Amino acid sequence: MEGLLESTSLIRRAYWLVGLRWVAIVSLAVATFVAQRFLHVHLPATSLYAIAGILLAYNFVLYDLLRYWTRGGKEASPGRVGSIITFQISADLLILSTILHFSGGIENPFAFFFVFHMIIASILCSKLQSYLQATLAVFLFGAVASLEALGWMHHYDLVGFAGHGLYTYPVFVFGFLFVFAVTLYLVVYMTTSIVAQLRLRQEGYERANALLQERQRTCELANSQLQEKDKLKNEYVLRVTHDIKGHLAAIQSTLDVVLGGMLGPISEKNKDFVGRAHRRTIKCLEFISALLKLTRMKLTGRLAAEPFSLRDCLLNALTLTQNRARDKAITVTHRIDASIETITGEAVLIEETITNILFNAVKYTPEGGKVSLEAKDEGHTVRVTVSDSGIGIPEEAVLHIFEEFYRAENARAAERDGTGLGLAFAKQVVERHGGRIWGKNNPTDGSTFSFTLPKATSRGQ
Repeated sequence: MEGLLESTSLIRRAYWLVGLRWVAIVSLAVATFVAQRFLHVHLPATSLYAIAGILLAYNFVLYDLLRYWTRGGKEASPGRVGSIITFQISADLLILSTILHFSGGIENPFAFFFVFHMIIASILCSKLQSYLQATLAVFLFGAVASLEALGWMHHYDLVGFAGHGLYTYPVFVFGFLFVFAVTLYLVVYMTTSIVAQLRLRQEGYERANALLQERQRTCELANSQLQEKDKLKNEYVLRVTHDIKGHLAAIQSTLDVVLGGMLGPISEKNKDFVGRAHRRTIKCLEFISALLKLTRMKLTGRLAAEPFSLRDCLLNALTLTQNRARDKAITVTHRIDASIETITGEAVLIEETITNILFNAVKYTPEGGKVSLEAKDEGHTVRVTVSDSGIGIPEEAVLHIFEEFYRAENARAAERDGTGLGLAFAKQVVERHGGRIWGKNNPTDGSTFSFTLPKATSRGQ
């Protein structure tokens, strides 16, 4: 049964035909009753009710057979169920021909109910089987009409409904059967063509879906491998930077001894060179420390969330910032909502994040400029905003400022020394606390960086 649609199980289609037959049985009984009682059409009601009874018993047998084949969740043989479907359609054609024989034959307009059977056959069966069912329908109904016309089979007139004697006119019988046959074959042709196109489209969808699922699995595997490699990379960076930090700390200690004159006086020229090396060492240590913090955070992915005073963190960061701002005559202002106090998170990371953003604002603001900090209570979250009157952010850099090691061109021009890790660190901290961070240019000059923090952070997020 290769022609049967693959999208629906065969057993469900067989049950569907049984369900349609229940409707047909009830319709036959009701139509016979109404035609006789209310429309006063003379019909061999006993014969029609008998056919309805036979059809009822036949449908019960098919229903029980299908239930037996699927008992306990077992699957019936596709060939067996396919044969049952074909048998049902053929038997229905025979029963419909019998019903028409007892209800006017060729004079009954319900003869075109054969069309519905052709549509069902075209949907459920292969193209060849559909044409064979159409041929069977033409043969059965043609035999009924011909035998009645020749007088070899009794004709039941539809007294009170249609004219009588039409079945005896050869031209009428031939013309009707010709139109009947052409209609059935055209219905089969159109329906099978549509079904074939739908089947091809469905197969295309299924292939596309299978390909999509395969690509998704490939992407998931690739993503898993990338995450594993990224973890290995971070572990390697953590080990290397930790070792480098140890060496740099030793170098700094040595340079401190030299600069402090503990080994004796040094010339101004030598002191200048040693001072440069000392300052570079400090910058390298700052870079290594930032990289270590960022790498540890990415590796662990967890927070030691505890209740702490956000107000204290903000004030501590402001105190550190004002010491730097004083050297550049930068005015630092702040406004903190009175309701802001305790939130849940990792206090050290939050304070360092606020300090980093404030330090950046001071670093990239010219002398005599302004830096402001604002903390607003927004219900379940707190929003912290740092604005400055500095150099701003180039439009092409806005989307990249939170990337690791990224520094905008104007930032590199204004300040040669910089790690490019401060904002990346801030983004990691804020997002791991369940917040959001963003930056934008001010309408006049400078830039504004804002981030939100939930007051209650999931422990160990």
